[in-house]
Amino acid sequence: TRTTTYFFIFLNLSLAVFEEPAVYPLPFLVTSLVEVLCLLVFFGRLTHFAKVTHRNVFWKDTKNICIMVAILLSLTDLTVYGVLRIYNIRSIRWSRIVRPIFLINFAESRQIRRAFRSIRNTLPEITYVFLLFMFSLLMFSLMALKLFGERNLQTAEGLPYFRNYLEIVFDLYVLVTTANSPDVMMPAFDFSSWYALFFIAFVIVNTYIFMSLFLAVVYNNYKKHLKVMFGGLYCD
Repeated sequence: TRTTTYFFIFLNLSLAVFEEPAVYPLPFLVTSLVEVLCLLVFFGRLTHFAKVTHRNVFWKDTKNICIMVAILLSLTDLTVYGVLRIYNIRSIRWSRIVRPIFLINFAESRQIRRAFRSIRNTLPEITYVFLLFMFSLLMFSLMALKLFGERNLQTAEGLPYFRNYLEIVFDLYVLVTTANSPDVMMPAFDFSSWYALFFIAFVIVNTYIFMSLFLAVVYNNYKKHLKVMFGGLYCD
């Protein structure tokens, strides 16, 4: 049933909370047994669907192929991780990234696939706004390097301040979210209060203008594709 399928999908996704590195760690044997149980349920659900569906229809459906590949990848990763763990070799459970495939591709997740399809169709249309934002970020980072790179400024921790271009890009990218405001500008502000104008201009252009524009483009295009999709369903 749909409830059972969703329950095991949720159980499979929630394993990330209990696996290393975990919020609430559980023994590897417990999490691995739960994951195997979920994969068996998914395989049984897929097998049942294959029996009630014509073979050509079943194998031409990419959703079924995606589920089968995700099951094989998860089992392979689980086996390799378990063997390496026996020999005390640390590794990473890379198959966690394929777990959302089960949520998207089962027949019961039709509404989720529609929303995902709308997001996928929206992405190409917001690329130009994103590229403009990245261009602005890179240009402001270059200006920051020229303004502060030769001042021999230091952060509160005694580290070099705005002397590495890639670190400047990252710091200003975080500043777009205002997560490191005003700490990121304090070394420059302590040197000269006029440098605050640079960060004020950056926040106005990138946080208030570009982020608002980006949100508007995403919303309008997503709404347009969703309306087209549901319009086609009503016509059918």
